[in-house]
Amino acid sequence: MTYDEAQALLKEYNQGEFHLKHAYTVSDVMGWFAQQLGYGEEKDFWAIVGLLHDLDFEQYPDQHCIKSQEIMRERGVDEAIIHATASHGYGIAVDIKPEHPMEKVLFATDELTGLIGAAALMRPSKSVSDLEVKSVKKKFKDKKFAAGCSRDVILQGAEMLGWELDRLIDQTIQAMRASDHVD
Repeated sequence: MTYDEAQALLKEYNQGEFHLKHAYTVSDVMGWFAQQLGYGEEKDFWAIVGLLHDLDFEQYPDQHCIKSQEIMRERGVDEAIIHATASHGYGIAVDIKPEHPMEKVLFATDELTGLIGAAALMRPSKSVSDLEVKSVKKKFKDKKFAAGCSRDVILQGAEMLGWELDRLIDQTIQAMRASDHVD
C-alpha cells in the first residue's frame, strides 16, 4: 500500500477535521521516529500505520481497532499494517499486543500527541515550537486536563519502549515540531 492509497482509504472513512488532523499528525510523528530509531528505510510504512491507526474511529467508535481490521482485509491491505494499527488498542479494544518497536511507538505516542497538542494550545504561542517537557508533565499530572488522553496508556507505552516518561515526551514534542500538520 502506498501513502496515497492509505490517504484515500483514510478519507473514505474520516471527514472530520479533528480526526484527519490527528491521523496526519500521528503519521508524521511515526515517520520521524522511524528516522530517529534507525528504521529510515521503513519510514513510509511507519507513516502509513500512523495515518490509518484510527481508520474506524470516526464511524465505528464502539468497534475501534476491530472494524478497521475488517475494512483493511476487505481491501487487501498487508497484514503487517493491520496488526500494527490494531495493536495501538491493546488492552482497551483488542488483545493484539504491540511487538515491533514501531507498534510500541504508536501505542505510546497516540494519546501523547493529543495531550501535547492540547498543552500547546494553552501557551500564548499556541504552538509546540516553544513547548517544554516540564509544561507537558505539569499538564500530564492534572487528570482533568485533556481528560480523554489516557495517562495510563502513555505510561504503559513508555514502559514498553523501556524509556523514561521525560524521554518519550521530549521526543514526541520534537517529532510534532517537525510535522507539517502541527502548528
